[in-house]
Amino acid sequence: MNVLAAWSMRSLGSRLLDAPSLMASSMRVLVLALVGLLAVAATQVAAAPVSNIRMTKHNLSKDGGQTVRANATPTAGQSTTDQICVFCHTPHAASSGKSPLWNRATSAASTYTGYTSLSMDADGGAFQTDNTKGRPAGASLLCLSCHDGTIALGNLNVLNGRTPVIIDMVGGTADDKMPTGSGTTTGFTRVIGADLSNDHPISVTYNNALASADKELRPMNASQQHPISGQIGSILGIRSPGYKPLLPLAPTGTAGAGQVQCSTCHDPHLYDSADPNRKFLRANRLQVTAPTGGAFSEANDIICLACHDKMGTEWSNSAHANTSTASYAYTGAATTQRQFAAGTPVWKAACLNCHDTHTVAGARRLLREGTTSTATPKAGGKSAIEETCYQCHTAYNATTPPNVLTQSGTLTATTGVPNIKSEFGRPVRMPIKDADQGGGGNTTEVHDISDADFSETREKLGLLDKKNRHVECTDCHNPHRVIRNTKIDGSGVTTQRTHVAGGSAGSYTVESDGNVASGVLRGAWGVEPVDALLNGITDWPEAPTNYEVKKGVTGTGTARSSTWLTREYQLCFKCHSTYSNTAGSFPTLGHTGGTPSGTNGMTTYTNVAAEFAVNATDPPSTGTDQGEKGEGSNSPEDSASIEPIGSYPGNATTSNMTATTNVNHRSWHPVRWPTGRSRDERRMQATGGNFRAPFGTRVGTQTMHCSDCHGNATSWTQGTGPKLDQVQGPHGSEDYFLLKGSWSSSTSISSPGFCGNCHNPSASSGSGDDYAGSSGFNNSGEDGGGGHGNEHGGKACVKCHVAVPHGWRNKAFLVNLNCVGREAGATYTGCMNFSDNSATVAPYYQGATLRVKTWPASGNWSANKCGKGSSTARDWMRSVCDN
Repeated sequence: MNVLAAWSMRSLGSRLLDAPSLMASSMRVLVLALVGLLAVAATQVAAAPVSNIRMTKHNLSKDGGQTVRANATPTAGQSTTDQICVFCHTPHAASSGKSPLWNRATSAASTYTGYTSLSMDADGGAFQTDNTKGRPAGASLLCLSCHDGTIALGNLNVLNGRTPVIIDMVGGTADDKMPTGSGTTTGFTRVIGADLSNDHPISVTYNNALASADKELRPMNASQQHPISGQIGSILGIRSPGYKPLLPLAPTGTAGAGQVQCSTCHDPHLYDSADPNRKFLRANRLQVTAPTGGAFSEANDIICLACHDKMGTEWSNSAHANTSTASYAYTGAATTQRQFAAGTPVWKAACLNCHDTHTVAGARRLLREGTTSTATPKAGGKSAIEETCYQCHTAYNATTPPNVLTQSGTLTATTGVPNIKSEFGRPVRMPIKDADQGGGGNTTEVHDISDADFSETREKLGLLDKKNRHVECTDCHNPHRVIRNTKIDGSGVTTQRTHVAGGSAGSYTVESDGNVASGVLRGAWGVEPVDALLNGITDWPEAPTNYEVKKGVTGTGTARSSTWLTREYQLCFKCHSTYSNTAGSFPTLGHTGGTPSGTNGMTTYTNVAAEFAVNATDPPSTGTDQGEKGEGSNSPEDSASIEPIGSYPGNATTSNMTATTNVNHRSWHPVRWPTGRSRDERRMQATGGNFRAPFGTRVGTQTMHCSDCHGNATSWTQGTGPKLDQVQGPHGSEDYFLLKGSWSSSTSISSPGFCGNCHNPSASSGSGDDYAGSSGFNNSGEDGGGGHGNEHGGKACVKCHVAVPHGWRNKAFLVNLNCVGREAGATYTGCMNFSDNSATVAPYYQGATLRVKTWPASGNWSANKCGKGSSTARDWMRSVCDN
């Protein structure tokens, strides 16, 4: 006997069983026996789900054997029954207008609250039908007649010709309503209630226009063979004679438009002997084989992918769906909570790793465990997106739920699940907790994505209201698109490493640029500043004039000109710039988990995008403001080796300096652009020098990442770079400003200090006038040489270098108290000469003592280049630097 015959006979048997009691008892016994035999036969043929309601939890008859059922010995005035279908259907006296032949009142709830989100292109919150009552339509409203918990399960219109009838029930609530069950907060609740805001949207119209607008929904044009009915039909559609789509839409929308209802995904009659936790789903509850990203496979794909194709291969190739990276298995406690089979791997759980179709109250976007509740499992609370991510991205615990992974998640080059929860538990962290957000002024999640690219408005990020300033996991990561790769387009190495520090070795190309975003940022969005025109008389820092939004999915290559995000800094700049902050009014420091206000003289965040603004090219070219002229020349005094003036040199008030002894230019850490300043231009020999690995190669053409400096100090090894067994990225740190090491007015290279992660001024790479030392100092002018470290290694870096070293108006990040401009917060133009020897002007001059008289080219510094007034530099600098 084939599955179709068994299914047909079971349907017939079920209908006969539910005929009025006029059926003779002998006939009823015969039918029961026949149906039982057919069930056995069908099970032997295949384990596919069949229509056999008598075996399901929807069999509420006294003989059903379920926990909730009719009382075999009802109380006085109430009834019992051995009928099955009568709890929903009747051939006579059905509720008017409620199909199919409904035997119950629809609901006692007057209104329902529907699911809504900013990224939802269909309107589910107000429901698209029956709006005057604020109620869902069609089969959904019928399901809710039991599942909203407002009507007793045994309250029927008709039973055996009598009306109305109350069947006495056992296993329910005291008033015989739907019990909550053990899965109330885990996505398997029986009682949904009238608040459907944490439930999958229903009574919403699904059509190709919606699919096109959403970008991650499947259009209704894929035809497949239906395994039961034998009919040819699309995955989605409205049923009609000869047309049996797998997931039927209901014609309950405007002008009969097809809508998603409960019955689109669920068939209350289905029974699957191989999966008792199937939840009456018309297709697979879990992924069966590795997803391909192609046409929906009824045999292999999770039911969610029938509608939500998630841009096809973007999901199937993601780290959360790929069988290589998502191979970790659920443990016993987690499988019990989720009702998974023991050992279910993450890739097989697929969408259900993060989402529940009926999730805990308070969670947004159907996120599993996505609230602030401290109960296990969650029970109410406010939305907390990070709690969903922490289900896996946490320290492995073998005894306490959620116990998601069977492996520890210890990171290696190619395996392991990053423990992000612990990173956000560090003393200094991104403001992700309620108490951290907006400096404590807003304890409700404000950030909210608006489309499939996880875009957010500038206002949501904090442009008009600083209380909106906080961070969510989805601000930086798109969980549907992330991949494990050193490059965002998948062209790099498949490792745990977040980037290749310093870029690739060998000849320079744009594609090997070190700041290319890694795979964990794939699908995220950011901004590329459109810089103001920079010149020698423009105030520093120059805020960008506009921003180009970079979003979408990466294509081939990683060019900066791509319309999607390709650089790590593009992600950072959407918050650390005037894109999401009012110019001149950046948020203050000092929120819980943040750097205290006043640390290192800083009280507010700065405009990082402006600090990095320079007139630069990529790849760099000579003869511009990017690098000194005359590459290859060993004579720094030769006019061919002097670069154009980039900002005010010395104590001059104009930039019209042409003397070869006044060579100054802008400086920046090569995050956004390479510097263009080669070893020769820095007066360094071909090897060695004051750059520690991995930045000792490709000097002048390399770039670095924001996360080379920001993050946990234990994630960096001095002289090597990022540690492959540690979490990268600026989630949390032990040090202020989320730095990989201490940075204050007392930090020095010999501390060892944060700067020592990459710089080694104690090193000496040569002798003589041409390549005097790796620092660019002339050895003969610095007490006999030996390198910068011998002379100043124990002194605070900020005495000579800018305290916020993103970018700067002078070369080598050198401060100059002889010429302080608007960067100190003053209203004047040009230069102002500070009268004292110790500036406290924050943030850039905090702790500064250096005064420059004349700007020489690299390798040509000496004592007489610095000083105050007529004083000589050596005695003056010695007195202030020794303090």
